[in-house]
Amino acid sequence: MFEPIDQFTAKYIHLTEEEKELFHSLLKFKKVKKKQFLLQEGEICNFEAYILKGCIRTYFLNQDGTETILMFAVEDWWVSDIRSFTEQCPSNMFIETMEDCELLTIDYKNKGVLFDKIPKFERLFRLLVQRSLAVLQQRFYGSVSQTAEERYLAFIEKYPHIVQRVPQHQIARYIGVSPEFLSKVRSTMYKKNY
Repeated sequence: MFEPIDQFTAKYIHLTEEEKELFHSLLKFKKVKKKQFLLQEGEICNFEAYILKGCIRTYFLNQDGTETILMFAVEDWWVSDIRSFTEQCPSNMFIETMEDCELLTIDYKNKGVLFDKIPKFERLFRLLVQRSLAVLQQRFYGSVSQTAEERYLAFIEKYPHIVQRVPQHQIARYIGVSPEFLSKVRSTMYKKNY
């Protein structure tokens, strides 16, 4: 069960066997069925979850109730509300499973213990936050500088393993267009290819 997270961790830091055992002892294994909320708006996020199996989406609702999808997360990715988790304040997001999932979670208290006992984990989580920030900045840049077609092409190029697992209407919400508009974009792209 811990092999995938150990391989992930080894990309960033080296752990002794004793450090791995301590890390594993601070994690909780969780099975979650499809269409379950891990977090809802107004709750305080008390977890960071590493995905062993499954697909999860993070989104918020606009004032008119329209969903804006912030990210999709699959195997070997982490999911959380960083602001709510770090500041222990109410979230403005929803985190929902899109498939049956298997997760390894660490809660706020145990993450503090982890940092105290094995300080090199601060480096790992700092690098993860930096990577997330870079992705968000690039996404924001794309949203103001690219056409809907370019954003869709960038999404399917960057995340080909997600495209088949996520409904098209949710991809539309991710790239910032209506499902009907994405359908027109896809139709235009199809015609251009033939």
